[in-house]
Amino acid sequence: MNGAGSGLFIVVEGPEGAGKSTLARWLAARLLADGRAVVAVREPGGTPVAEAARQVALTVPDEMAPAAELFLFLAARADLVHKVVRPALAAGQVVVADRFFLSTMAYQVAGAGLPYEEVSQANRLATGGLVPDVTLVLDVPVATGRARQRAAHKAPDRFERQDDAFHRRVLEAYRNATGPGVVHIDATRAEKAVQEAAWREVMAVTALSSRGVS
Repeated sequence: MNGAGSGLFIVVEGPEGAGKSTLARWLAARLLADGRAVVAVREPGGTPVAEAARQVALTVPDEMAPAAELFLFLAARADLVHKVVRPALAAGQVVVADRFFLSTMAYQVAGAGLPYEEVSQANRLATGGLVPDVTLVLDVPVATGRARQRAAHKAPDRFERQDDAFHRRVLEAYRNATGPGVVHIDATRAEKAVQEAAWREVMAVTALSSRGVS
């Protein structure tokens, strides 16, 4: 498991328009309704340092070097893990995160072209090697995600304004993601079907955790 205590660490990942934030909020509410102590976080964000980094990374009008972008996100992640995620897990709580390190590998490595090994090492330093118990990777084609964002009349941030080629690289990275606890969910389905699939995966991990299986 996550190695940070008796809690449960759930991450929701995926490309733009996949429904990550909606699913993360739903999971947190469902777990609360089930009587679990839940801490919901988003990346970047969740602490004053991380929120400041988010503001710069998503809204600065100037072009930003991929490495500068990376270090902003890693600073935010390191602060969030140290101040919020690890203490919550140590207290036996469930942490539900809207994005974590897979986003960095998809956007800054696959999308922006930074070197995989160096970024992986920097990620491990920022998180102290923390690994989620389950990472739910939502899958939608780029065109579907774009259409959903237009329908929601959402003002695009700096990443959402990137061209389709960038977002296709991001999507491919997500589709190729593997590792402990990584689960892929077809997010082109109805919202209820996506929620049910996600809940099954969370319950499976919860059952393993309660039996002490790591």
